[in-house]
Amino acid sequence: MPPAAETVLDEVDGGEGAGPSRRRPGLRSRGRLVPAVAAPLSAALFTGVLLGLATALSRTYPFGPVTRNIVDLGQQYLPYHAYWRALLLGETHGDAFLNWNSGFGSNFLGDIGTYLSSPFDLLVVAFPADRIELALYVVTAAKISAAGGAAALLLVRLRPGPWPVAAALGTAYALSGWTLNHGATVPMWLDGLLAFPLLCLVAEWARTGRRPLLGPVVVALAWISNFYTAYMATLGAAVFLAVRLLTAEEGATARRRIAGALHAARSVLIGIGLAAPLVVVVFLGTKGADPTPVTTFAPAAPTDFLARFLPATAGVTSPALFIGTPALALALTLPFNRAVAPRVRAGWTAAVVLVTLSLQWEPTHLLWHAGASPNGNPYRQTFVLSGLLLIAAWLSVARGVPRPAALLASGALLGALAWSARGSVEIDDWTFPAFLAAAALTLAAALLAGQDVRRRAADADRNAADADRNAADARRNAGRAGPGLPALPALPLLSVLAVVLFVAAQAGETVVTGKRIEEQQRSEVAWSPRTGPWHASAAREVARADAWPRHRTDPGEVPGGNDVLLVGGQGADYYSSLTAEVTSSTLTSLGFGHYAKGRHPVTLDNPVTDVLFSIGTRMRSEPTEPVRQDARPRAEVTVATTPVPPLVTVRPRAARAPRPGDSAFVRQELLLGSSVYELPRDTRRTGRALTARCPAGSEVWLWAPAYKGSARLSGEGTSAVDFDGRPPAVTAPMRALGTVPASGEVSIDLLPDKAGTKLPRQPVGCLVRARLDAAVRQLTATGATRVSAGGHSVTAELPPGSTGVAVLAAPRISGWQCAAGDAEPAPARAYQGLVAVPLDGRASTVSCSFRPPGLRLGGAVGVAALLALAATAGFHRRRQEFTRSAPADRSAGKVDG
Repeated sequence: MPPAAETVLDEVDGGEGAGPSRRRPGLRSRGRLVPAVAAPLSAALFTGVLLGLATALSRTYPFGPVTRNIVDLGQQYLPYHAYWRALLLGETHGDAFLNWNSGFGSNFLGDIGTYLSSPFDLLVVAFPADRIELALYVVTAAKISAAGGAAALLLVRLRPGPWPVAAALGTAYALSGWTLNHGATVPMWLDGLLAFPLLCLVAEWARTGRRPLLGPVVVALAWISNFYTAYMATLGAAVFLAVRLLTAEEGATARRRIAGALHAARSVLIGIGLAAPLVVVVFLGTKGADPTPVTTFAPAAPTDFLARFLPATAGVTSPALFIGTPALALALTLPFNRAVAPRVRAGWTAAVVLVTLSLQWEPTHLLWHAGASPNGNPYRQTFVLSGLLLIAAWLSVARGVPRPAALLASGALLGALAWSARGSVEIDDWTFPAFLAAAALTLAAALLAGQDVRRRAADADRNAADADRNAADARRNAGRAGPGLPALPALPLLSVLAVVLFVAAQAGETVVTGKRIEEQQRSEVAWSPRTGPWHASAAREVARADAWPRHRTDPGEVPGGNDVLLVGGQGADYYSSLTAEVTSSTLTSLGFGHYAKGRHPVTLDNPVTDVLFSIGTRMRSEPTEPVRQDARPRAEVTVATTPVPPLVTVRPRAARAPRPGDSAFVRQELLLGSSVYELPRDTRRTGRALTARCPAGSEVWLWAPAYKGSARLSGEGTSAVDFDGRPPAVTAPMRALGTVPASGEVSIDLLPDKAGTKLPRQPVGCLVRARLDAAVRQLTATGATRVSAGGHSVTAELPPGSTGVAVLAAPRISGWQCAAGDAEPAPARAYQGLVAVPLDGRASTVSCSFRPPGLRLGGAVGVAALLALAATAGFHRRRQEFTRSAPADRSAGKVDG
């Protein structure tokens, strides 16, 4: 048998045989080849069609004008994929180690491992830069479709049965409520959706002693693609393996069960080891990331929990449990289906019940999430339960329609579930109409299938009675005529109709659910507009003005967040789960604002920070029309260029360390090394007004990170400036209010959104431009005479005899190593949060390079895992040779005897 055929034709029934199949190819083998190919291909195609239909009905891009860029999809994942495309095509200043565009220099290998390491993400290079939204949708659809195909393949490999039903159940898994509500807008989680059925296949191979090399490779790909959800999928596959080991009856000795568990452990350990070069980098990057507030898990209300099994429900405070009423009805028949072995029924029912309960118990909640309760959606592991439910459904239906008693019990449970959930806040206007329609179609399908079963039983009795007579007639007619074509069996029309109704119910309910979830999310959560003329205009201006590494270009505010990843430049905008704490704390202390509890610092249009970070060119955008969900925004983009010091400057060795309570104005001056603000000592707040005295002609800046409302200078012709402080999630950047009048009297009108908003002890600073200009001239004169930058390195030539500290205008995140002159590189020092290199007057150059923390350790683990895989291959080869030679030795012994 060809190896490819043997792969497909390996034993699929629940536990027959503990080793590779040795059957000869024949009708039975070819009969199993068809489901193993048709089911996954049909499931993948069907999944893609239904996903596209739901998108079209909700008028969402790319099948409608409305943006799908909700929350982090628009703020984070879309920009990352745009930058990934540019990096792969060699169009960025950074490389796989360092991203020069974001956060003034960030660890990009960690971001690759978190957001972009899936093989599917390589598809972005097939699309032009102005179609990145389409590229991301195609990546999303491809992952979801592949998950449907993998789930269908798992089902037909687990037990033979009607492959169209397996394809429908695979689609149900891929388009579960978890996918439609969460996975579709968090593309990297979809790799876990695909990983779960694949890891269950790895568990099957381990249980039966097969595929010792392919198993670890599949595990490695899962963990490389997205280790976060791969961890959950691995736990789910462990549950799958435990049930299979406990319920398999054929030759299932304790020794074989232990061997299967050990084979699985070997595959997982080697696979994770192969993924270690990326996983360790991400792990250490997470350890150094800006910490988010501790979250205490609160289980969902029972009514809301049950409601999430129903269609058209959405939310983040309860698990998305929808798999479709038809699929759920089949799963609920398993405990009552006497056609399934009692051990199998008990094992899978217990697994589903225990995993369901684990969603609501804090210790197991923490286990699913690797010990840390996540911010936002606390039920990220729900796709595993969806997979287990669909396995239960398949085991109940694979060998025939469940008996009426099981169907009645399932229907009663469904009715009780719907009745109990009727008062939930999660219920949508479409929920019960869709549920009842799907239930009616499912009932009709069950009745047709039952009628077909009874008809076939009657036909079988008649065929058995006629068998002898037909055989006798065949013998009498033998030789009287030549061979003819074999008779074609009659199509089981009722079975076909039953399957059609089942699939129609599943598909219709899924499409309605997808449509409603899209519409609910757009109306209830934050969104970003589609990329369009505004982004294109900003990108053109950035490309025209870019002077890196002579100085930075900041694209300013562009709708969508993570602006520099979409349009280019080297600004502060950076939104990642791995945003380093030093980056967040340094920028926030200097007056930058942030979102996402500190993990999304945003640009600050302030001349002092522009000097500090060598931002010589700044873009400012003014929208020319309202920004809407169903339109691509336009804006007028202006460019301003000002003299700034080089990227590497020289500072005195001694500098006062910041003190608790220092204002952002003071911290800017400490980093600059010059006093450029006039800080009023007598700032007073009276009701809704701030009063102070400043030099005439200076610029008034208000620093109020926790303030939400507006503020303006008193007087004619002044306009209000908005502040959006909502700590700890959002802090407002400092803002310019205007120019101090000739009287020197400053009066600021405050219009807070709510009473009682606190301001910092020193909220007002008045910038004296002449002082700043002098500081720029001084830093330029003593700074680097030439700066060159590579993908993850910087080299600067300094004036002869430079002493003190060379400062690179980049946050001192872990991984920077620097050297002065010919000295050996050493971990970089920090100067007020930035990368620093001590100077002794002898070195005329400084060089710094960045290596992601954990890369060396992860590489060593990866090499060890590769050696272990090679050893496994050698052992497996010798075992195969021994197995082939053993029959020949026994035959030779018989001949000699």
